[in-house]
Amino acid sequence: MPKPRVLVTREIPAAGLDKVLAHCDAEVIRDPLPPSRATLLEKVRGCDGLLSLLTERIDAEVMDAAGPQLKVVSNFAVGFNNIDIAEATRRGIKVGNTPGVLTDATADIAFALLIAAARRIVESVDYARAKKWKTWEPLGHIGADLQNKTIGIVGMGRIGYAMAKRCRGGWDMNVLYYGRSRNEEAERNLGARLVDFETLLAESDFISVHTVMNDSTKHLFNADAFRKMKRSAIFINTARGGIVDESDLTAALRNGDIFAAGLDVTDPEPPAFDNPLLHLPNCVVAPHIGSATVSSRNGMAEIAADNLLAGLAGQPLRHCVNP
Repeated sequence: MPKPRVLVTREIPAAGLDKVLAHCDAEVIRDPLPPSRATLLEKVRGCDGLLSLLTERIDAEVMDAAGPQLKVVSNFAVGFNNIDIAEATRRGIKVGNTPGVLTDATADIAFALLIAAARRIVESVDYARAKKWKTWEPLGHIGADLQNKTIGIVGMGRIGYAMAKRCRGGWDMNVLYYGRSRNEEAERNLGARLVDFETLLAESDFISVHTVMNDSTKHLFNADAFRKMKRSAIFINTARGGIVDESDLTAALRNGDIFAAGLDVTDPEPPAFDNPLLHLPNCVVAPHIGSATVSSRNGMAEIAADNLLAGLAGQPLRHCVNP
């Protein structure tokens, strides 16, 4: 019996890729850059399964190119904004994602960005490397305190909870949160308080974004939102770049409407090199490394492979977006 034919749009860790190669007739695009649209449409033809990344737009055109035998799209990511879920569901194509395994790694990066922005770490390291450090400076590189401050969490899901837990347990922060649903565990264990968006903006010393990207959250953080934040506030985004209007964030940082920002995501990714956010001293930008630990990336690869193989076998996926 022939093995199912699948396309893997980029090389993923061996913890998952080896499973795919053992059970499938798999083509792996090993170029470090995402495949072009033309390449994707060409190579997906005749495939029974597709293992994709966030960088690939999987829509009706791709599904048509694959053909009617396409059974499953396994996304190597928690998010799935790159996939037309409604179209996949209409065609009976299962869609999988990889939640859970990157929760702690992403929360760690969110807090790393918070403390880096608050204590002006990147700015001061650049200062030293530029040979500007001549002596200890009593008024130099003064940042923000963290102890007993207020953290505002936008989206109190798994990652938001893990971020709040770090802030509460390590720095005795008060926790506010805003989202579509109540998180009783956060309220019980962390003393978190559900508030409206306006209250969160006005009362938080730090705001960390962990919500999904959709029509209601696109550019949720814009000029109006930044004006309502404290001038001493620090803004952190490890969710999706499109949640922020980047031109408005740039203006807020330049004008002193907020103190600093830390970003692990941008819109688009990567940003153009002349994007001012990359060059502002009070903005720390990382290249989407939230899940970049050995255990997280291996876990994502294993789940992505298991989702793909289960979909090909007509079995329930470990994590299915459209069950």
